[in-house]
Amino acid sequence: MKQTALLFSVLLLLCFSLSGCGYNTIQQNDEAVTAAWGDVESAYQRRSDLIPNLVEVVKGYAAHEKETLTAVTEARSKVGQLKLGSDVINNPEALAQFQNAQGGLTSALSRLMVVAEQYPDLKANQNFLDLQHQLEGTENRINVARVRYNEAVRVYNTSIRTFPNNLTNNFLLKLPRREPFKAEAGAETAPKVKF
Repeated sequence: MKQTALLFSVLLLLCFSLSGCGYNTIQQNDEAVTAAWGDVESAYQRRSDLIPNLVEVVKGYAAHEKETLTAVTEARSKVGQLKLGSDVINNPEALAQFQNAQGGLTSALSRLMVVAEQYPDLKANQNFLDLQHQLEGTENRINVARVRYNEAVRVYNTSIRTFPNNLTNNFLLKLPRREPFKAEAGAETAPKVKF
């Protein structure tokens, strides 16, 4: 009977000591590091997907506005080059030139009016501002993900190096320390967006 009680006591003591060995904590911290790195990768992927598309939209819309305004300027220039005199009404060729020039200006102005009606203020400036906000927001997301990853690494590394978890790691798991995120050489230089 004493041997059974002694065996039971040893088993009970072993169970309690194993519950405090940190095995589950180390596993949870390891998974937190993996999840935090996934967030960093996700933020980079968001930047990779979003920024080139935004730049193309801004470039495309800026080109559309430029084309519309250039067409108006050119049409106005053609109208200004024609010299009007009383002989225009007697010269069918001059009258046709005058009407073509006026028609070109009317057409260009019509396109400009359609753009102005659909978009009361031309949007290229707003698109550039939106691009700047998206760039700033994306870089902030990446930074937040990096900071969270580094914190998860800190917690994990601490958990595998402190007693009694270090015993569990050294004898059972043998998990290595994780490296925190470090900036690449030259990262202090901001990336350039070219149009």
